[in-house]
Amino acid sequence: QVQLVESGGGLVQPGGSLRLSCTASENIFSIYTKSMNWYRQAPGEQRELVATARITNNGPQTEVIDSVKGRFTISIDDNRETLYLQMNSLKPEDTAVYYCNVDEGGVGRNYWGQGTQVTVSS
Repeated sequence: QVQLVESGGGLVQPGGSLRLSCTASENIFSIYTKSMNWYRQAPGEQRELVATARITNNGPQTEVIDSVKGRFTISIDDNRETLYLQMNSLKPEDTAVYYCNVDEGGVGRNYWGQGTQVTVSS
């Protein structure tokens, strides 16, 4: 079973920045992986997809949801060992537990990290 570990969460003031990292127990950040994702879940809310990355023959393809466009960036390091979420200009409404997710495709091949808390407050 693949293990994902997130880090980098914390308390930050509005307008501040954080960078979340996700590492895996196996080499799964690859061109064969269906998608690599960051989700978040705020208290009382459903978990939502924030950002998605795929590695293609033409390089990485990334997407973020409209509410974080221009502020959040998803990326993979050159060694394909770490998935990042760079979060700038943070707002109180970004407060949530952030989860790393990797979907390799196929039954039983969708993995989640334990989550890391991000709190944006003055």
